[in-house]
Amino acid sequence: MTGSIKDRVAIVGMGCTKFGERWDTGPGDLIVDAVSEAYKDAGVTSKDIQAAWVGSLFSGMGGRSLSEPLKLQYIPVTRVENACGSGHEAIRNAAYAVAAGIHDVVLAVGFEKLKDEGGSGLPGMENRTGTHYQSSMPGVFAMMATRYFNRYGFSPEDGKRMLARISVKSHHNGTLNPKAHLRRELTIDQVLQAPIIAWPLGLFDCCGVSDGAAAAVLVRAEDAKKYRKDPVYIKSLQICVSPTSGRMTSDYDYTHVEEAHRAGIAAYKEAGIKDPRKEISMAEVHDCFSITEAVTMEDLQFSKRGQVKEDIEAGFFELTGQLPVQPDGGLKCFGHPIGASGIRMVYELYLQLQGRADKRQIKNPKIGLAHNMGNEPYAPVVSVCIVGL
Repeated sequence: MTGSIKDRVAIVGMGCTKFGERWDTGPGDLIVDAVSEAYKDAGVTSKDIQAAWVGSLFSGMGGRSLSEPLKLQYIPVTRVENACGSGHEAIRNAAYAVAAGIHDVVLAVGFEKLKDEGGSGLPGMENRTGTHYQSSMPGVFAMMATRYFNRYGFSPEDGKRMLARISVKSHHNGTLNPKAHLRRELTIDQVLQAPIIAWPLGLFDCCGVSDGAAAAVLVRAEDAKKYRKDPVYIKSLQICVSPTSGRMTSDYDYTHVEEAHRAGIAAYKEAGIKDPRKEISMAEVHDCFSITEAVTMEDLQFSKRGQVKEDIEAGFFELTGQLPVQPDGGLKCFGHPIGASGIRMVYELYLQLQGRADKRQIKNPKIGLAHNMGNEPYAPVVSVCIVGL
């Protein structure tokens, strides 16, 4: 029998650094800043933490990457890595330890210091096995865009305009967030006229590379209100990993991500959600490229297959729409310090649920969803985290 995490664990404190080109800080500085905010928010100190998990892909090795900057004293500290789902993986492991009754108060941290790598894009993504073709991430997701346009009968102009609306929406939200990397309004014409990275994806269809960290303090649900009057409860934590069959076969259609769809189904079942389009109040999804956000809206059942364009044009996913997506600006405005992104997403949902999101506050949110996708759309790791009141 499969168990459930629903309402067994609460988040009572969170912190997040400003994301960006943080040349003035090292990985440890980012961790300390995020965790210090989380401690203060929860009303705890390092002495209260019984165990910790840290997610990163490139920037840390072992639990020492967390224990050293935080000066944690001889407690279990575990580093986890699961591609772009590493931050969610840290929360998932921490939450399971609390739900199992092993620990009462734990810490989950995600961080990445990518700008020090000195290159553009993500480091270390080369084909080491020689068993499949090599492509850049923009190239792979450009294939998704052209295939999506073709399947649903969009002209290149109409398809690019649909994608441009996604970027314009996220950039507007990002201007309202002091912790975002990119805080600049865009127009549709600016997006359409931007330099091409991998056709049809232009510069403003792609998220950037940045540095950042985020953290969460988790406790047993029954203890949550000892720490604060408005804790946020975990409703679901699901991860779906691909057998990479899409890489080896020719039948992958490039217009959906099967792992995202299945992770969503599993998460909705665990959270008791029957109609995600109506029951989810807001979502933070893995918008590494504008086409990824469009397809994810369909994978997560927010839009019907082939109909996301109508919802985008109707403003359904805007901050004042029926289901705001990327209320904090998303990867598009924060960039993607890989280990940090998943917890940064939950940080925004946490603030929104508590009514603390300032100028970007959504009206009366009850349930929030965060979605991460690592690797290519034909061979990904997908995580879905649902939180609520």
